[in-house]
Amino acid sequence: MIAAVAVSTGFAAEAVASAERRQEESRADSLFEVAVEIIKKYETMHHPRHWPLVGYGHKVLPGEKFDRKTTLTESRADALLRSDLRKNMRVFRQFGCDSMILGVLAYNIGMGNVMRSSIVKKLREGDRDIRDIYISYNRYRGKTHKQIKRRRIEEFDRLFITDTHIANTANTVKEND
Repeated sequence: MIAAVAVSTGFAAEAVASAERRQEESRADSLFEVAVEIIKKYETMHHPRHWPLVGYGHKVLPGEKFDRKTTLTESRADALLRSDLRKNMRVFRQFGCDSMILGVLAYNIGMGNVMRSSIVKKLREGDRDIRDIYISYNRYRGKTHKQIKRRRIEEFDRLFITDTHIANTANTVKEND
């Protein structure tokens, strides 16, 4: 009888843990969707006059084949954005829960700029008090730009994870998405 209770308790605990994992994965998926939504909102669809940017701000790299005279379809632009964002998040995987917000910033200002940033320096030191620094990345051609500042505030407020329990699992990068 005691063994049966122990086994059923083990199954119950396993079921609860499994349900919690599914809920956390769902949160991570919805957070990723929020990131995609924000990028689309501020980047908007790029047209041939924006070359070498295509879709929602993808910078065409040497060897990539895009027609310079054609606007990407919404579905192609969306897939490209998601692929780029996942790549960025993988680069910042070592930062755990902060990989999402770093990946989103890199999508806009470039990987190298983020890697050299004071944000990354603070995070490496274990200091997650990065709001002011994050929002300060709001310049265009050397001048503060209100729209970029609005974007940074929205990104930070909607994507930065403060709850460390959630933070440990919320920004996992799915390889096959």
